[in-house]
Amino acid sequence: MAGLSRSLSTCLHSGQLALLAILVSGGIVLQILACALYNNWWPMLTALMYVILPMPLLFFAGSNSSSLMSNEGNGWVNFTKFLTGASVIGSIAIPSILKHANLIGWGALAMELSSFVVFGVAILWFLQMSNHDDYSYF
Repeated sequence: MAGLSRSLSTCLHSGQLALLAILVSGGIVLQILACALYNNWWPMLTALMYVILPMPLLFFAGSNSSSLMSNEGNGWVNFTKFLTGASVIGSIAIPSILKHANLIGWGALAMELSSFVVFGVAILWFLQMSNHDDYSYF
């Protein structure tokens, strides 16, 4: 974006942030609809994993978020990667286990997994935006 004027660049960046906010809001709506439409609040257990997911990154990664994308690192960075991966697997496993135990239906499972996909796209887009900007969020 070096050839664009500063005001146009700011406008495009604001639009990306607005679309990112819409994605996160859509994920939250899907999460709540999976519970409310089927009058079964068991799928809300997945929200616990969404809360736990960023905690290892906040506590152990520090301000150097680029170290998370490399193969090298100290023990704390590797521990952070492990806990984050376990949280991601838990976000998929909880609705699957609830469906296997017949506590939720197929519709709730589909909405839960689509909510996970929407949140995943939002996180990856945020990481891509923060890597290519003139300033970083971390």
